[in-house]
Amino acid sequence: MSTDNGVSISPAFDPGFNPGVLHSRLLRAGMVSPPPVGTATPPSVATYTFSTDDLPVAERFDAWRGSFAPMLDVTQDARTDFQGSQILWDLGGLGFSRIKTGALRFSSYPGHVRCHPLDHWVMTLLLSGQCTTTTERATFQGRPGIVQIHSLGQPYHGTVSDSEMLMLWVPRDFCRDMARILDAAEFTTLDTAMGRMFTSFMIGLAHQLTCMRVDELPRLMSATRDMILACVAPPGDSREEEGDAISGGLQERARQFVQINLFNPRLSAKLLMRELAVSRTRLYRLFEPAGGVNRYIQHRRLLDAHSALANPSEQRRILEIAEQRCFDSADFSRAFKREFGYSPSEVRKGQRIGSPNYADANLASLPPEERLGALLWRLQNGAKSETAPCAVS
Repeated sequence: MSTDNGVSISPAFDPGFNPGVLHSRLLRAGMVSPPPVGTATPPSVATYTFSTDDLPVAERFDAWRGSFAPMLDVTQDARTDFQGSQILWDLGGLGFSRIKTGALRFSSYPGHVRCHPLDHWVMTLLLSGQCTTTTERATFQGRPGIVQIHSLGQPYHGTVSDSEMLMLWVPRDFCRDMARILDAAEFTTLDTAMGRMFTSFMIGLAHQLTCMRVDELPRLMSATRDMILACVAPPGDSREEEGDAISGGLQERARQFVQINLFNPRLSAKLLMRELAVSRTRLYRLFEPAGGVNRYIQHRRLLDAHSALANPSEQRRILEIAEQRCFDSADFSRAFKREFGYSPSEVRKGQRIGSPNYADANLASLPPEERLGALLWRLQNGAKSETAPCAVS
């Protein structure tokens, strides 16, 4: 459409659209006011880019695969020339990216392979191309204009054609109120009127991030949270949906409680029953998919121990790390090797790679292909963002 002043503003998504250029045109047209003279302008949100075009042809796909390695394994049907590009923004409590990719296959990692699994939700909006995802229960198709939701903590696989997409990475700890909603919506598409409102929101976000300031991020976090709550939540007018929502809320409370109490030797099914105010039968039903309460607690402790052992700055002995997580030495070594297929000492010696230690690294200083993984690990571990001084409560 055009304004009365003849400034053209297209509402459609345009990969080359630059809101900063548009803002300059609006300034010249007298439609917006410049900042007061002498006012310090807060810095803009940093933009990080990665393109395989900058690499030799033979190295392109391997670099692209490495970029996604923290969350997915991606493969090609045939070794052909590959092109992929990413634009990444660190929004403080969220990650956002615009991605162009050649055709490929993707799959989540089996649980025993993942030493410290990412369990973010990913809200993906295809701008072009097609995507098919298969889970243990169903297969669904993604198409342009409709947001789809994946959970990195669950098993799935699929294919994507030559595509362009927007991706919003939402960590589980971003907002507890959203956990049951996104759990209920994982591996679905938001093909509703409210869902299409979220499509418009993601497109608008992609347009505006190039000129958004750091001091605006807390309000953006709040707006994004509210949009997810409004656009993803089901009507909830049936008893079955209410039951699912209640179970989802209990599961998230249980997950949070276990994570906070990993070092507590009293952590047990009995303590969880008292915290959640549920019966033993109800509790065991909640944890049945994870192999039971005790199995889940041990699994989370082992994952945390693996992360500590893989951290170069962690200088304590293996026994001390084990005891902090309520293991004795012999039990820890056996359980660790059964879980991961190798010993704690192999991780400590650097023979096995755990979650990278990105806590103190500046994203701009990292190789471009590592930035996405670094940001996602930070979101997982609650590390301080480079762009947002505080998180929205």
